Amino acid sequence: MPTYRPGPVSLAIAVLVALFLLLPLLAVIPVSLTPSRMLAMPTGELSLRHYRSLVEDPRWIQSILLSIRIGVVSSVISTVLALTFSLGVWMFQPRFTAALVGFVLLPMVVPPVVSAVTLYFLLTSVSGISSFFGYDTWLGVAMAHSVMTVPFATVLILVSLSQLDRRIDLAARGLGASVWERATRIIMPNIKFGIVTAALLSFVLSWEEIGVTLFITSVNAITLPRLMWMGLRDNIDPAIAALSVILIIITVLVLAVRSVITRRRAAA
Repeated sequence: MPTYRPGPVSLAIAVLVALFLLLPLLAVIPVSLTPSRMLAMPTGELSLRHYRSLVEDPRWIQSILLSIRIGVVSSVISTVLALTFSLGVWMFQPRFTAALVGFVLLPMVVPPVVSAVTLYFLLTSVSGISSFFGYDTWLGVAMAHSVMTVPFATVLILVSLSQLDRRIDLAARGLGASVWERATRIIMPNIKFGIVTAALLSFVLSWEEIGVTLFITSVNAITLPRLMWMGLRDNIDPAIAALSVILIIITVLVLAVRSVITRRRAAA
């Protein structure tokens, strides 16, 4: 089978496009090393004061830990709900499948501001019943994030199920397997990659969510994106640039590790 490789012109264009997309990200690096208290390019002297502030200022550590907690809980809730719905639709094939899927995907279509206002009124109403998971609580934020991430997890799991041979489920059903056994021992092991991907995507979406978070939090549940937004809005803290550099490095490392693992699996 012939192998097609890009020519020098195509390769040069690809490199230029990549540089055009990456240069704005690379500009954050010198800004994070400025000794100034404001966002500015360093004029000669470099400083790590803003990286130290990420460790010394408890607000950053607390917001990072809170975002991780909310992201994990939201990811678990979203994945469980999406998996349950997808398995039910795929296994039982109800008459109004298209309508049910459209209803679940509705938060993906509705403008985020509309969802944020709706969740705000919902959580403030819940606060009158219990202050544990109402407005401006970490559990309330996790529940709100789950509403926004369930559609994405559902799409990924449904795609994984669409690639599964239905005859496997029919064979297990013919041999007398119960619904629970078919779901847990036959179907889920064959779509585990889609489930893991849905969980990771739900965590990432919850980690970076800011639009809904601004509406449903005040002073108690300050997530990392909200704290960064407050820093840009109030005093333009250069520590945000330092945090951005750290996040970029983590992303590059994750992609590099994934690339190495993929190449080793392909070679094996």
